[in-house]
Amino acid sequence: MKRTFPIIILLISLSLLGLLLLQASWLNNLIEVREGQLNNRLSSNGLKVAADLYKTVYSGQIIHPKKRMGEFNADFHLHIIKPLTIGEKFSVDEVSAKLRKEFLTDEWRDLKFEFAIYSSVPEIEMLTNGYDKVSLDTANNKQFIIPILPDEAVTLDDQASYEQLIVLIPNYKQQVWASLQWVIVGAGIFMMVIIAAFYVTVRSLLNQKKLSEIKSDFINNMTHEFKTPLATISLAVDALKNEKVLASPEKREYFRGIIKEENVRMNKHVETILQAALMDRQELKLNRTNVHLHEMLGQVLENFQLQLQNTNGKVQMLFNAKNDLISVDEVHFTNLLSNLIDNAIKYSNEEILIKVSTHSTSKLLVIRIEDNGIGMSKETVKRIFEKFYRAHTGNLHNVKGFGLGMSYVKTVIDAHKGKIRVESILGKGSIFTIEMPLLSLA
Repeated sequence: MKRTFPIIILLISLSLLGLLLLQASWLNNLIEVREGQLNNRLSSNGLKVAADLYKTVYSGQIIHPKKRMGEFNADFHLHIIKPLTIGEKFSVDEVSAKLRKEFLTDEWRDLKFEFAIYSSVPEIEMLTNGYDKVSLDTANNKQFIIPILPDEAVTLDDQASYEQLIVLIPNYKQQVWASLQWVIVGAGIFMMVIIAAFYVTVRSLLNQKKLSEIKSDFINNMTHEFKTPLATISLAVDALKNEKVLASPEKREYFRGIIKEENVRMNKHVETILQAALMDRQELKLNRTNVHLHEMLGQVLENFQLQLQNTNGKVQMLFNAKNDLISVDEVHFTNLLSNLIDNAIKYSNEEILIKVSTHSTSKLLVIRIEDNGIGMSKETVKRIFEKFYRAHTGNLHNVKGFGLGMSYVKTVIDAHKGKIRVESILGKGSIFTIEMPLLSLA
């Protein structure tokens, strides 16, 4: 796992980078194709509109547009005939309607444009209200010049004598991007899904790696915890076979006592593991009774008096709660309090000082257990309630266990609809605060 994990991370990272580059290349090509489609549409359909305008205005005239011809009236006076122009024949709205009909489709329904028609002089015949403003922004607009020509072929020199339709597309690039917004959004969502999948995969691998290390540590601890009492029992059994021991009732009783104590110790370990299995299957059943917490705390602390005396430890009890009546499973709640006190002793410095205090609010009973032990790092505080997790104790080697105690505490608290939080400073100690729903004294 140690060797393959970095390779897996590297391969996933390279795959993700490759997908991002392919997406960027695909999007760039798509933008170019979209611009080409718009250019072709504006050019070809613009020519259709120009041809329609020319046909409508000049189809009945036999003279060349924009070229003045002379004719004599009945009095033989020469009159100059000026052909009708597109600006005189159509309004801006009418030309705009023709362009919209040709330009706007489902793909380009939001396309914005401005236009003007120039005569050959050149002279503006008509223009839209926003044309002048858009024509100044040459960096962002796109201009299409469409000559208004007859159907027959016209040389380049003759085109200068015809009118021109000039179409401007403001914010050209932005409008092309806007036409692809749903495609881009879809591609973005797809990439986010892939990134999320990679993230979940990597996180799962990290969790599996962490879980594998924790379980290995648990197996090592369990092996040690069972190996010690088994070795002690084996030595005691061998001692009982000795003739001198058999001849002395006191020695026989002593070794039988050792066997019994070690057997009880192993039973406790088995019970701990079975409790963990029950919590895994969420089969923790509560047999609730109404209990005065102060009495329960007094009994728990009494059980640790001998251990505290042997280590010159002290306990300060500040029971300030006016109401200490709660509904709990007496066995499980006693166990969780014992676990917290036991941890405070195990992870202590030479001079043990444990402060146990209570106070009550209108709805909650608050229990605070404070020690002056080795404290915990921020990482340990975050993970203290994880199953199998054990805090690193540095040079402190007398701390034993499976890493199940604090997980059990959290499970019991949650089952009682209570809350627990931890505050700790490395090297100065820890504070565990429990909040439990109160029962009314009335």
